Amino acid sequence: MDLVPHHVTAPVGAPTEGLPVPLPRPAPGTGKWWVIAAVGCLVGTALAIWWGLASTLGQVTWTDLGYAHVSDRSIKVMYDVHRPSDRDVSCVVRALDNHHGTVGAVTVTIPAGGEASVHRATLVKTTTKAVTGEVQTCSVLPAGER
Repeated sequence: MDLVPHHVTAPVGAPTEGLPVPLPRPAPGTGKWWVIAAVGCLVGTALAIWWGLASTLGQVTWTDLGYAHVSDRSIKVMYDVHRPSDRDVSCVVRALDNHHGTVGAVTVTIPAGGEASVHRATLVKTTTKAVTGEVQTCSVLPAGER
C-alpha cells in the first residue's frame, strides 16, 4: 500500500522557506467527535451565560458609600440601593465595633415607586461606640407586606 502525503514537502536537504507548514489533522474517524465537543462547549457556554443573567436580573443590590460618627451611641450610614422600582425593599443596616461585632442594627423599608436606584442615609443607634457602618442585606418584600 502506497501512502500519499496530504501536504507538499521539500526534498531532504532543500531549503524550506516559503513552504506552507502543514496543520495537524485529527485522526481518521474522529471528526464527528470534534464537532460534538465543539457544540457541547458552545451549549455549555450559552447555559452559563443564561444562568448568570437569570440569577441577577431583578435582584436587589446595594453599594455602601460611607458612614459618619454622630456620637458614641449612633452612626449614620450612607448607601445606594438598586432595586425593581415596582416592589418594596427591606434593608438591614448595622453598626460594627472594632472586633467586627454588631453593636446596633435597624431594618429600613424602601417603598416601591420612583427611581430604580435610590440613595439613603440611615441613623443606627448603638450600644457602644461603633467604628463602621454597613448594609448587611437587602431583599424584595413579598407583595403586600411592609
